[in-house]
Amino acid sequence: MGVRRTMSKAEKKMGKQKQHTRQLINTKEVTDYSLATFRGDELVYFMIKPTNISVLSEASVAARIYALMTVLKGMAELEFLCLNSRESFEGNKQFLKNRMMQENNPAVRKLLKHDQNHLDRIQVQMATAREFLVVIRLRNEKESEVFSYLSRIEKTLQDQGFATKRAGREDIKRLLAIYFEQNVTTEQFEDFDGERWMIPND
Repeated sequence: MGVRRTMSKAEKKMGKQKQHTRQLINTKEVTDYSLATFRGDELVYFMIKPTNISVLSEASVAARIYALMTVLKGMAELEFLCLNSRESFEGNKQFLKNRMMQENNPAVRKLLKHDQNHLDRIQVQMATAREFLVVIRLRNEKESEVFSYLSRIEKTLQDQGFATKRAGREDIKRLLAIYFEQNVTTEQFEDFDGERWMIPND
């Protein structure tokens, strides 16, 4: 019977350093309809258009809650994700606030205050939007049954009044960019670094 040796902290750290980025974020590849992971499952995202409940009546809000409860009762395997769909300036604003408290020069303090007001105006214009996602984990599903299963989930969400669509390849890449680096400005994402500089058949 062999002796099982546990890895030291240094060995674990070295193993982590040798992993490439996709392994560290558990992202094997982005397919046309899912995110394949190194754990062997696929994540399918359904993007839900948010409703501004601040303008709805109390009865309408209760109806939305009941509709969501109906969806959850019918499909326990659903997971939910909420992301920023706009850039957040909270870190920048906090930095400026701290700098103003430390600054002794009134002219510099005034400039910092102008910068903070400018960020406030930008944030109001962009209205820190959220993006709501329903996530389905596919594990060992037969390929022939996957699309009918996903279509059934999409139809269920739509039948309950949720404006939804299944995320495609570009949508998933954008979601990853927002989640990992708060990148909300890039419109076309590369599959690998430098792809845009390659000239086919050259």
